Amino acid sequence: MRKEDLERVKSVVRNVPDFPVEGIQFKDLTTAFKDPEALRIMSDALTDLYRDAGVTKVVGIEARGFIGGAILASRLGAGFVPLRKPGKLPAEVIQKTYSKEYGTDTIEIHRDAITPDDVVVIHDDLLATGGTMLAALELVREMHPRKVYINFICDLADLKGRERFPDDVEVTSLFTF
Repeated sequence: MRKEDLERVKSVVRNVPDFPVEGIQFKDLTTAFKDPEALRIMSDALTDLYRDAGVTKVVGIEARGFIGGAILASRLGAGFVPLRKPGKLPAEVIQKTYSKEYGTDTIEIHRDAITPDDVVVIHDDLLATGGTMLAALELVREMHPRKVYINFICDLADLKGRERFPDDVEVTSLFTF
C-alpha cells in the first residue's frame, strides 16, 4: 500500500476533543469509514497484510472493529467472530474484565468461536493504551488457536499501547498518530 494513500485516510480522520471525558483527544475513524475512497484504501491495505497468512477467523472488537474485521474476513475467505459487550451473544461465552484509559469494561466471545486449527486476526479500529486488545488476546488464547495476529487501523503511538503486547504476537497498524 502506498504511503500517500494511507496519508489520505489519516487526513479524513476527525479529532474530537474531550471525548468521552475531558482531556482525551478522540480519533474518530467513522469519518474515514464513510469516505468511499478511504474505506477502499483501508480494506485493500488490511487484505494485503494477511493475504498469505492462512487466516481462518477474524475477531472484530465491538463496535468499530466489526467494520474492518468483517471486510477483512470476507476478503480473506475467513469466518468473522464478534467480540461483544456482556449480554449480547446468545450462546455460552467466556468473558474478561479489564481496565482501560477511562474506566473498566468487560468483553465476551462465544466459547466455541475459535478452534485449535484456527489462525486468527484480532482486529480493532484504534490502539490507545491496549487494554481492550489485551483482554481480547487473552480470551482468544484460551481457545488455543494455532496462531494469533493483532491488527489496528490506527495506533496512537504516544500512548505506548503497543509495548504492552507479548513479543510472540505480531502487532500491525495501517498508520500512526
